[in-house]
Amino acid sequence: MQLSGEQEAIRKAVRDFAVEELQPIARECDEEARFPEEVWDGLADLDLTGMTVPEEYGGFDADPVTYAVVNEQVAYGTLAVATALSVHCLATSCIAGFGDEEQRERWLPEMVSGRPVGAFCLSEPGAGSNPAQMTTTAERDGDEWVIDGDKQWITNGSRAGVYIVFAKTGEDAITQFVVPGEADGLTVGPKEDKMGLRASDTTSLTFDGVRIPEGNRLTEEGRGLSAALSILTGGRIGIAAQAVGVAQDALDRTVEYVKEREQFGQPIGEIQAVRHKLADMETTTQSGRLLTREAARKKGEGSPDTAHFASMAKRVASEGAMDVTNEAIQLHGGYGYTSEFDVERLYRDAKITTIYEGTTQIQKTVIARGLLD
Repeated sequence: MQLSGEQEAIRKAVRDFAVEELQPIARECDEEARFPEEVWDGLADLDLTGMTVPEEYGGFDADPVTYAVVNEQVAYGTLAVATALSVHCLATSCIAGFGDEEQRERWLPEMVSGRPVGAFCLSEPGAGSNPAQMTTTAERDGDEWVIDGDKQWITNGSRAGVYIVFAKTGEDAITQFVVPGEADGLTVGPKEDKMGLRASDTTSLTFDGVRIPEGNRLTEEGRGLSAALSILTGGRIGIAAQAVGVAQDALDRTVEYVKEREQFGQPIGEIQAVRHKLADMETTTQSGRLLTREAARKKGEGSPDTAHFASMAKRVASEGAMDVTNEAIQLHGGYGYTSEFDVERLYRDAKITTIYEGTTQIQKTVIARGLLD
């Protein structure tokens, strides 16, 4: 899919930022399990923290294809930062898409600057792939709501100043709220010690009698789940794009390695079996990219099969990233299994793209439903 001149210029600017600012710190931040706050303001300077915010509130208001392109390029630098950015953008999308004018004016202009950071709080210890089973509740008390419950796997958990929280307001009713980070009764759990995506800040949250005003309710009572699912369609396209970025990073590093590494008196890139692996890696990466951009194009056009294509894109791109990073390690040989080479980190990072915002199995369910229904 051909990018417009503006989209190509944005792609290049973000790629340059990824190569110059993100890749040099990615390994160190992974080893230290530290989010690189020093680059967050750089994302804001590029208007990326306002990607899903309308222009009247100071945002970039990126079209879906541009949003996918940006996610791919940031992930090419490091998936940890790309994940933090995409979740921040999920939060701003919720306010922009479901908030009233007063709510938009209250939160969006500051969030465009990257501060406060946004978080999206849907998953729970017992309700991941099936959010309808959540147990977090919000009960009305006069002009306030009182929220009780636990959330898990919250990206930007300890960094956020604005939490988009989904809670039950009735037996089968889920509603969406904005909870400020300084709210009394909100406790942030310790950071998860993860296999990959280690530089990304992932925590649990506990809500113990957290009181917020009626003005912090984003959706009509009972409309929160449908709102979440509509937002997650765009989120899945973003995750697919991030998976493509990880795959492209692994492929590029591998191409350079096989040009330099010699065995049997020649660079291993001259060996036919190695070339065949590279051909598969390139085809897999490009397939994920094209399907992701097609899903983004459909979203921009308001196509009724956007969710169908978003799930196909996430399934193909995320599983493709696993395949490409696995082959990258194989072609690096023993070196690929050490932390000295970045393909080991990329392999660990790639796995999460098959899990968050809907596992591969959930994507297959959505795809099949689209065929049968």
